[in-house]
Amino acid sequence: MATGWAPDGAVQDQIDDTVRDAVLHARARLPHGEGATHCRECGDPIPEARRRALPGVITCVECQSGRDARAVIPGINRRGSKDSQLK
Repeated sequence: MATGWAPDGAVQDQIDDTVRDAVLHARARLPHGEGATHCRECGDPIPEARRRALPGVITCVECQSGRDARAVIPGINRRGSKDSQLK
C-alpha cells in the first residue's frame, strides 16, 4: 500500500522500471556484427566456441573480464527526495 501522494503499486513500478532499464542497458552492450578472430586488446586468438556463442565478440575472456570490472553502469536515483518522485 502506497502512502502520501504515491499511487498504489508505485514501489513495484519503480522496481519494474529499474529492472527494465538494466535489461535494456545489458542488451545494448551485447556484441553484434562481424566478430574478430583475435582479441583487439591483447592479440591472443579468440576460441571458436566463444565466437560461436557470442557473434560479434572482439575480446578474449580475460580482457572482457577486465572490461566488465571497469564498467560503470549509469542509473537514475529513484530513491531521491519526495519532490523527485512526484515528477
